[in-house]
Amino acid sequence: MTLSEFRGVYPAMTTPFHENGSIDFQTLRTSAQRLADAGVDGLVPVGSTGESATLSHDEHIEVVEAVVDAVGDEVPIIAGSGSNNTAEALSLSRRSADAGADGLLLISPYYNKPEPAGMSEHYRTVADEVDLPQIVYNVPGRTGRNIEVDTAVELAAHPNIRGYKAASGDLAQVSEVVERTRDQEFSVLAGDDGLILPTLAVGGRGTISVVANVEPGRTVEMVHSALDNEYERARAVHHELGPLMRALFWETNPIPVNEAMAIRGYGPGHVRSPLTRLSENHRDDLEAVLADLEPLEVDG
Repeated sequence: MTLSEFRGVYPAMTTPFHENGSIDFQTLRTSAQRLADAGVDGLVPVGSTGESATLSHDEHIEVVEAVVDAVGDEVPIIAGSGSNNTAEALSLSRRSADAGADGLLLISPYYNKPEPAGMSEHYRTVADEVDLPQIVYNVPGRTGRNIEVDTAVELAAHPNIRGYKAASGDLAQVSEVVERTRDQEFSVLAGDDGLILPTLAVGGRGTISVVANVEPGRTVEMVHSALDNEYERARAVHHELGPLMRALFWETNPIPVNEAMAIRGYGPGHVRSPLTRLSENHRDDLEAVLADLEPLEVDG
């Protein structure tokens, strides 16, 4: 599938595990199809929410292959393929492309804390070598280094760098990236669920979302309503989802979303060490939040 732009809702997929820690590929495929059937605009396997940090490189590619196999050409697949090692990111990106990914999401180098010149060189190396549309992923809370606005704008000029996942929590920064790239084929996507609607309001084009794993239909309705300038409806759905958006970050992502998937019957809820299952008191509260969300009516 050829991606013309990044626009709409892209669930940051969880990776389901069996109790022994092995990947539950059957549930993974079922989940991919469930999300596609709900009308999402694409799928993002093996990102932070997919616990890419605990997957071997071979497992990483097996997950991408399984998701591609599950949905075929129904929706584009944007594979997480970043690393703090440029050579490793390049290898994962090439292998993801060979596995059938339609695009790539690359977290910025973590731990190393490169200077802006090193950050730019890292992304350009991958973009020069892998001919797929790519998303720069800024999540300084995990990486320890913010991607400066000037760097993001510079990278947006590369023909293969087509998007920016904004997960800094800084709406002013997000707005400036939009402002300075709005005349280009470049999409700013919300990476913080609570800021999806504000990001769209300043000109963002969609989201790579955690809550969309659990409530894909509502997330699609919210985002596409906003993209169609139907903000009254978008705000209503935003507030419907607000309690769940907050609950999914009571503990480290993806602990709560995996538990929410288990409560809804969508997955086993297991995570890989060093993560742990959601604490019992939070689980009770999460069940209550989910119970308050009435089933979404589906036309037809």
